[in-house]
Amino acid sequence: MELSKELLLEMYRRMVRIREFEIGSMDLFKRGQVKGAVHPYIGQEASGVGVCLNLRRDDLIAGTHRSHGHTLAKGADPKKMMAEVLGKETGYCKGKGGSMHIAAFNKGILGAMGIVGSGGPIAVGAALGIKKQKLDRVVICFFGDGASNEGATHEAMNFASLHKVPVIFVCENNLYGISVAQHRHQAIKDISVRAAGYNMPGMIVDGMDVLAVYDAVKEAVHRAKTGKGPTLIECKTYRFRGHHEGDPNQGLRYRTKEEMVDWRKRCPIESLKSRLVKEKIAKKQEIGEIEEDVERRVEEAFAYAMESPFPKPEEALEDLFA
Repeated sequence: MELSKELLLEMYRRMVRIREFEIGSMDLFKRGQVKGAVHPYIGQEASGVGVCLNLRRDDLIAGTHRSHGHTLAKGADPKKMMAEVLGKETGYCKGKGGSMHIAAFNKGILGAMGIVGSGGPIAVGAALGIKKQKLDRVVICFFGDGASNEGATHEAMNFASLHKVPVIFVCENNLYGISVAQHRHQAIKDISVRAAGYNMPGMIVDGMDVLAVYDAVKEAVHRAKTGKGPTLIECKTYRFRGHHEGDPNQGLRYRTKEEMVDWRKRCPIESLKSRLVKEKIAKKQEIGEIEEDVERRVEEAFAYAMESPFPKPEEALEDLFA
């Protein structure tokens, strides 16, 4: 399938935006500005962007503890994003969610969820609501290889397939559940094979190739929106940083330097950039202008967040469900 230049450049823009945002948030974490943990999405940008560029504003996503990339890929405002990461009242959740709990319903973002595997039932519940209301919408459930072992994930897939609800399960398999390699916690090589147990299609896609992810998800979205039920897509990807900022030597105690170097050679941003230039889709100057624009806007987002006030103590119990 031939994609437009506009779409290809938007893919590049969003991946660069995620990368710059994460680099900045890591810097703020090291300076003690971020309370709590930061789980960088660096290296996995192609997965989130390839998925979310298939979605409309009213389609929904359910994220994970590593969801800065998901929310930015879905179109979240970097200013409100960073304000939330810093716990400021101008953030999406008025500073009460922080890095791991950013939600923006007006953007179709049900929320980042810090509990491993917790997104499945929420995503399927939302999809069931969509089906009952006969709406033309779809829900994406992001999760990792570790979460694929959780009972809640399997219950969600079973229910979704049984009732043919419009949900797509996107497993971002970055090979490690915190510090545990996939081969040490699973007897299978490909998580996608588990789809057979729930009578749904299971697909493997190169999670470092934004075009491959885009094509696979496009097919799954069509299936979901035409009443044929869910799909399990396994994106084979890799995180370039540690599990979180502060992970000793960026995870070198459980990963080899050679492995990390090999995966970095497959950087999704550099791969798309090379392709755009090689196939004469865009000139280096155009790409440079995109990079400069993204960097400027991310810097503005950080300045906005730093200048924003913290929520007032008397507002602590507002916005809670009772």
